[in-house]
Amino acid sequence: MTGFPTLRMRRLRRTPALRRLVQEARLHRSQLVWPLFFKLDGKATPVSSMPGVLQHPLKDAGEIARKAADLGVGGVLLFGLPASKDDKGSGAYDDKGVIQEAVRGLKRAAQDLVVITDLCLCEYTSHGHCGIVRGDTVDNDATLELLAKTAVSQAAAGADVIAPSDMMDGRVAAIRKALDQKGFAETPILSYAAKYASSFYGPFRVAAESAPQFGDRRGYQMDPANGDEAMREIALDLEEGADFVMVKPALPCLDIIRRAKERFGGPIAAYQVSGEYSMIKLAAQAGALDGERAMLESLLAIRRAGADIIMTYAAPDAKLDA
Repeated sequence: MTGFPTLRMRRLRRTPALRRLVQEARLHRSQLVWPLFFKLDGKATPVSSMPGVLQHPLKDAGEIARKAADLGVGGVLLFGLPASKDDKGSGAYDDKGVIQEAVRGLKRAAQDLVVITDLCLCEYTSHGHCGIVRGDTVDNDATLELLAKTAVSQAAAGADVIAPSDMMDGRVAAIRKALDQKGFAETPILSYAAKYASSFYGPFRVAAESAPQFGDRRGYQMDPANGDEAMREIALDLEEGADFVMVKPALPCLDIIRRAKERFGGPIAAYQVSGEYSMIKLAAQAGALDGERAMLESLLAIRRAGADIIMTYAAPDAKLDA
């Protein structure tokens, strides 16, 4: 192999046009999914810990759908804020619930927009955990029935993709069976297969009003120290019928994204979670860094690691031509 001075790596970095020509990881807005928070009524409310992110009233669903379609984002990912909560999270599987109505409003305005519904009970339970609580633990098997019921309700409302994020064992199989039995065999499942118990979810819990009222979620979400376990989780969800899988959070898990891509192929999704987003936004507000460039660099790192789809709150305004 010829070395210096014949080989000079800087030659292909000399101009913006040359750098674009040899760029390896490329981002298009169609690869980005925009997470959205919907509430039943009122005005759009800014999320204090997430600059630029709002809790949207249902009446704005049509406007948001048209904006998403015009921007060409890959899709939207929905989270709901119900009017009331109970110990069984009944608002999650209410056919007239906030997510079901948001789906209908979005699809009426933009039929071709890919609408993905997050499937979990934590936003709807009075205790803030992701399933039925028995004593001080979440009852895995009792929760599966409610998750399956919620999936059918979301699909019936018009959701294009069901995305379970609860991390209950066996939930993909339970959801797949319920969808197939109720006539939704063509509805795909995007499983949050490797979801870590991460400190980077803090701002989200403010936005979704879903913080647990006791304990934490480390009994069912993954230990951030474990990588081999993530491969087992992904393999199990694919065996149970997941059509594609997600790694969450993204930037702290670039190694997991790469391992998943190499082992399972694609498509692989990754979630640039609230803490990742807010760190960049708040640092930019403080003048510590160039927010636009830092956001793009973060998204490119996730893409370079192997993610085919990126969930990011920056989806509508990321400067992808930088």
